[in-house]
Amino acid sequence: MSASAAKPRMPLHWKIAIGFVAGLALGLLVYYSVGTEAPWVQTLTRYVTQPFSTLFLSLIFMLIVPLLFSALVVGVSEMGDIRSLGRIGWRTLAYTVLLSGIAVLLGLVMVNVFKPGAGVDPVQAQQLLSESAERAQAIVKDSAEQPKGMDMLLAIVPQNVIGAASSNASILALMFFALMFGIGIVMSRETPAIATLKRGIEGLFEVSMTLIGLVIRLAPYAVFCFMFNLAALFGWDLVFRLGAYVLVVVGALAIHLFVIYPIALKVFGNYSPVRFFRGSQEAMLMAFSTASSNATLPTALRIADSELGLPRRISRFVLTIGATANQNGTALFEGVTVLFLAQFFGVELSIGQQVMVMLVCILGGIGTAGVPSGSLPVVALICAMVGVPPEGIGLVLGVNHLLDMCRTTVNVTGDLGIAALVSKGEADAPSLADEGDLAV
Repeated sequence: MSASAAKPRMPLHWKIAIGFVAGLALGLLVYYSVGTEAPWVQTLTRYVTQPFSTLFLSLIFMLIVPLLFSALVVGVSEMGDIRSLGRIGWRTLAYTVLLSGIAVLLGLVMVNVFKPGAGVDPVQAQQLLSESAERAQAIVKDSAEQPKGMDMLLAIVPQNVIGAASSNASILALMFFALMFGIGIVMSRETPAIATLKRGIEGLFEVSMTLIGLVIRLAPYAVFCFMFNLAALFGWDLVFRLGAYVLVVVGALAIHLFVIYPIALKVFGNYSPVRFFRGSQEAMLMAFSTASSNATLPTALRIADSELGLPRRISRFVLTIGATANQNGTALFEGVTVLFLAQFFGVELSIGQQVMVMLVCILGGIGTAGVPSGSLPVVALICAMVGVPPEGIGLVLGVNHLLDMCRTTVNVTGDLGIAALVSKGEADAPSLADEGDLAV
C-alpha cells in the first residue's frame, strides 16, 4: 500500500473548522478593505457563494419530513410492548420528558437573560434578508398563516397528514402523527404485516441517515460560503455574537449536566452524584470525543454493568432507547439556537411562540436522535415555523462540532442517569446512595 493511500483522511469537523475560519477571514478582509459594493464581490456572492449556500439548505429541507417522521416512529416503536413493560417503560418516558423539558426551559431562560443575538443593526439584518427576498417572503407568509391561541392547540392534531408534511407551519402536527403512529405500532399485535412495516420505517430512517451524511459532507464548503457572506456584511460584530452564543449554549449545557442531573439523582434516586459521575466518566469522554450517542452506546452499556452495577435488563432497554429518544442536550441546543437567531434577525417571539419552540424541541430531541448534525434541520424548520430566516443556521455551522461534542456528552450522561433512576426500587438495583467520602 502506498504512503498516500495509507494516509488517514482529515476529519469532517476539521474541514468545517477550516471552511469556517477561511470564510470568516476572507469576509472580514473584504468588509474592511474593498467593501461589499465592489462589483466582483457582488458577482461572487450573487452567482457563487449565495447559490451554493441556498442549495445546501434546500438539500437539508428536502430530507426534513422523512427524517423526522421515521426517526420519531422508530424511537417510539423501539420501546417494545408498553403493556408488558409497564412501569419501566412509562418511568423511562416520564423521566425523558421531564429532563428534556427542564433542559429546554433552562436554555430559553438563559438566552432571554443574556440575549447573545441582540444588538444587531436592523438595517444590516434587513440587508442580509434581501439577498433571499423570495424565501424571506415565504417565511413571513407561513408565520402569518400560523394558527393562534386555541386554534394553535387544536392544530396539533392534523386533519390532513400529507398537508401537514408539506407545510413548515404544520410540522408539530406531523410530529404528533408520528408519535401516535409509533404508539400504534407498539400497541399492535405482532404480525408479519406489522413487522414488515417496522422494518420499512427503519429502512426509511437508515436511508435518511445516509443521505444526511452525504449532505453534511458539503458542510465545509457551505460554511465557507455562509461565513464569507455574513462576515463581509457584519464585520467583527459577527464574531462577538457567535462568541456570546457559544458561551450561552455551553453554559446552559454545563448547568444541566452538573446541577440538574445531580439534583435529579439525589432527589429521585437518593444516589451519590459523585459516585455516578466517577463511574460514568469513560462514557462521557467517549461521547465528547466521538460526538455520537450511537458510537458511545457500547461503552455506556459496559460501564452501566461494570461501573454503576445497573440491572442489565433495565440498562439495555433504557440506554438503547435513550440513544434515540433521550436527547436533553440536543433539545437545549435547538431551543437556544432558535432564539439566538430570532434575536440576531430582530424577530420578536411571543411567549406562546416560545412555548411552541419548547414543545417542538422536546419532540425534536426524539426525532433527531442518532443522526449526525441532525439537529440542524430541526433548527432550520423551527425557525421557519416562527418566522425566523432559516438561512441563519449558517451562523452556527462553523461552531457546531464543538457544541455537538458538548451536547452529546449531556445526552449520554442523561441516558445513564435515567437508567439509574428507573432501576431504583427494582430487586436487582444497585446501591448508589451516598457512601463515606463519596457523599455530596
